[in-house]
Amino acid sequence: MTFLFCHHFHKLYNMKLFFILFTLMTIFCSCSEEKKDVSPKLRHVVMFKYFDVSSDTDITQVSEAFENLYGTIPEVKAFEWGTNNSPENLNQGFTHCYTLTFASEEDRSIYDKHPAHKAFQDILKPHMEKVFVIDYWTK
Repeated sequence: MTFLFCHHFHKLYNMKLFFILFTLMTIFCSCSEEKKDVSPKLRHVVMFKYFDVSSDTDITQVSEAFENLYGTIPEVKAFEWGTNNSPENLNQGFTHCYTLTFASEEDRSIYDKHPAHKAFQDILKPHMEKVFVIDYWTK
């Protein structure tokens, strides 16, 4: 009787183990089949050097206004930003970097002329000492 119970338990254990492994393999394989979007994207990289007299609150308001363009202007497909933390000390006073993503040059042009972008520039101008912009297509 003990032998039958152990034999039955062993078979049940193997079936459960097989089911768990099969499920994990199915999940793993389906995840690896997801296609990554490899189409080129137009990146618009903007760096600001703010006036020394601009407060942290002023700069936060500028950053929030810039970030709000994402979602307000549909042509902006992605937005991210951060502050310089390079130990090389080669930033020449530029402290904040913002990156916007567009699907096309036409989308970038629409963004550039958009009233929300113009309103953002009005918020920015009193605080911007210098700006550096570079656009590129991802490879």
